[in-house]
Amino acid sequence: MNLTTTQARRIALGAQGFTRPRPGLDGEVAARHLNRVAERLGFFQIDSVNVLVRAHYMPLFSRLGPYDRELLHRAASRRPRRLFEYWAHEAALVDVNLWQAFQFRMESGARMWGSMGRIMQDKPEFVAWVLEEVRAKGPLTAREVEHDAPRDKDNWGWNWSEVKMALEYLFYKGQVTAARRNSAFERVYDLPERVIPQAQLGAEPLDSRAAHRMLVSHAARALGVGTAQCLRDYFRMAPEPAKEAIDDLVATGELVPTTITGWKRPAYLHRDATRPRKVAARALLSPFDPLVFERTRTEQLFDFRYRIEIYVPAEKRVHGYYVLPFLLGDRLVARVDLKADRQAGALVVHGAWAESHAPDETADELAAELRLMAGWLGLETVTPPAKGDLAGELTQSLARHLD
Repeated sequence: MNLTTTQARRIALGAQGFTRPRPGLDGEVAARHLNRVAERLGFFQIDSVNVLVRAHYMPLFSRLGPYDRELLHRAASRRPRRLFEYWAHEAALVDVNLWQAFQFRMESGARMWGSMGRIMQDKPEFVAWVLEEVRAKGPLTAREVEHDAPRDKDNWGWNWSEVKMALEYLFYKGQVTAARRNSAFERVYDLPERVIPQAQLGAEPLDSRAAHRMLVSHAARALGVGTAQCLRDYFRMAPEPAKEAIDDLVATGELVPTTITGWKRPAYLHRDATRPRKVAARALLSPFDPLVFERTRTEQLFDFRYRIEIYVPAEKRVHGYYVLPFLLGDRLVARVDLKADRQAGALVVHGAWAESHAPDETADELAAELRLMAGWLGLETVTPPAKGDLAGELTQSLARHLD
């Protein structure tokens, strides 16, 4: 299969759900809409930054329009549970149907970082006690477990961070899971049998090879087309088992080897991927949206160089602290640095920049999307930008929308 970059870009947008109407624009978003997006993407990445809105809320808004965030809370914290929390790409709310596919990671401890492994090596009795606390008294936060821990420092020499490390070890191993997040955005831990539906919990575990095939297959469906690096990165898989899974899926015909004009690496097209002739999307995207979180892919597909600058000193930032790409049609045409000033009731646009290929209607369309976002977040106004090459036009467009 040979594809142009434009064809590949439209396939990717179709696979990510951007060729469908947004039901929240002229109606009400229901649980079935959320379920459809969850099944398509596989997860919603979680990030603690709340300068605008927490990252896991954004992909649904981008694809469905304004929706009641309580829908996502119910899907992730109440029966029948649709999402569970685990390490997918990063920390994420994951489609519960992928529970089996992640059991190999739980059992093997693959990708577990140092502090979690060390607590089990150094203090296994302490970890066992923490598990029993959750079993007897859960659901519990780390602070609640810490409150009950023995005060005799000669016993285990525990401290709060060790309670948290023990819980995170147990969470990674699938011996505890997250029942929900509380109002302080802390994980509330409980046993999987009290959280995960029996249909998933009681299913036969997959071995590593079958699990990787399932994850690569899901990544290929979600991306439409991508290189081995794209497919591997989606669920953060190791190169060797991911390559083995790709080879298996090529052999069965599920993945079609493909070349994309201008790409140095070979790609793979999912056999069920749609090939839209046109895409008429409009959306602001979270920095952690699966359409853009693999930055090399974003640059190759959209000619859009994107870096998040949260951890860059303010004086060295090019565009700002929390910058969102703006999708219009089938291109990323602009970016905006946003903040929700909840006390003032304003969506603050610190800056706005247009890409060289941005069409004439970019400012008007962006203004409309910013107004839509402000309403969804319960903010009354949009404060126009003070910097960026799109600032003047966007300010005028926002004023026209007020009229």
